[in-house]
Amino acid sequence: MGWLLLRLLASTLSVVVAAVVGWLVGGAWQFPLVGAAVGAVLGAQIYALSDALRGQHFLKWLQSREATPPPRGGGFWGEVSYRVDRSQRSLEQRIDRERTRLDQFLSAIEASPNGVMMLDVNDQIEWCNSVAADHFGIDPQRDRLQPITNLVRAPIFVAHLQARLFNEAVSFPGPGSRGAVSVLIKPYGDSMKLVLSQDITERERSDSMRRGFVANVSHEIRTPLTVLSGFIETMSSLQLTEVERRRVIELMAQQAQRMQHLVGDLLTLAQLEGSPRPPADRWVPVRQLLTQVRAAAEALSAGRHELVYGSGVMSETGGDLIAGSEQELHSAIANLVNNAIRYTPNGGTVHVCWTVRADGIGELEVRDTGIGIAKEHLPRLTERFYRVDGSRSRDTGGTGLGLSIVKHVVQRHGGELEIRSEPGNGSSFKLLFPAARVRVVNSPLELQSTTLQPGADAAVGMAG
Repeated sequence: MGWLLLRLLASTLSVVVAAVVGWLVGGAWQFPLVGAAVGAVLGAQIYALSDALRGQHFLKWLQSREATPPPRGGGFWGEVSYRVDRSQRSLEQRIDRERTRLDQFLSAIEASPNGVMMLDVNDQIEWCNSVAADHFGIDPQRDRLQPITNLVRAPIFVAHLQARLFNEAVSFPGPGSRGAVSVLIKPYGDSMKLVLSQDITERERSDSMRRGFVANVSHEIRTPLTVLSGFIETMSSLQLTEVERRRVIELMAQQAQRMQHLVGDLLTLAQLEGSPRPPADRWVPVRQLLTQVRAAAEALSAGRHELVYGSGVMSETGGDLIAGSEQELHSAIANLVNNAIRYTPNGGTVHVCWTVRADGIGELEVRDTGIGIAKEHLPRLTERFYRVDGSRSRDTGGTGLGLSIVKHVVQRHGGELEIRSEPGNGSSFKLLFPAARVRVVNSPLELQSTTLQPGADAAVGMAG
């Protein structure tokens, strides 16, 4: 109201001043009243024209808004220009802040490991992050405002979207059969939809492996249990001679031992998968490992094989070191040596050789003159419960988990397992350890001066 009164006062003052001037001029011509009237009219017109010009200047500025300052000057239009400019700048600042927040929000969604896609009321793509674009095989820029059903042709997804099943997820193969994608659709706003996607390839693979693992474990345990149950029923229902009874008890003990080995290997795998990697500052003498393995190997062979240790690994004058878990390393080597003995006919030879290559990589090889393995079986030897000949493996006392344990151990020590074999020409298994975990020792004094830091390693089984 203050500016309205000032505007009225300004216009009235202009008219009065003009009327006084007209009255004076008219008085000189003997027509003072006529002069006053004419002056008042002219004053009003001059004020109106001036006001109109300032208003037109304000409108041009308001229409252009090209970073030009508002019209200067006081009065009504000057104040209006100042207030409009201030309001406009405040609005632009709020828009900039909201745009920054939107960009931050979209950046956060873009960084999400899950896919996010926004659909309008016609199921057209309004926006999606790069993860969703990868899940659905689309281009986030080129395919914007395209109907999602024209781009994603998976029948199960299209039917799920059209059926408006918003309370449950649906899974279907990804583009190009690259794994599997799980999609959940949620409505929001005015008939709009939020599509959340997740790559479940690894989860499905893990579930499949777990189901297969449980099935294999159940099968492996069921077999000795069935045998034990049969023997127990035989002993309870039949009159056996002393010789027969001892034979049945011996077979029952073998099956019980087989189950013990199986449970021990399963626990070993669980410990290997669930524990941190072995430390790189605990040094284990290779000679000490092989001395322990040799005693068990000689007991298992019982003189039926020739056991050869090469490159002076059993020498008393020195020995190299490996950084890691002594019990895990012992388990891996023992599994390889025991397997070599089991699958080598009587009179055969088992070589155990440790060498350090020129590049510092430590190589422990277990080579035998056994039956060998066909080429097509080599890639799957380290799979759990995989057997080239299931009946022969069970006869030799193996659980089917030995090489899986070996692979886990050597990988946990940063190395790898290398397998070579031919039917009838024996097999070669090499444990390759990185140079960072191998230390060459040239004398007994140097070996004794090396600080061996004992640690509470997890108990690791030896059963093959």
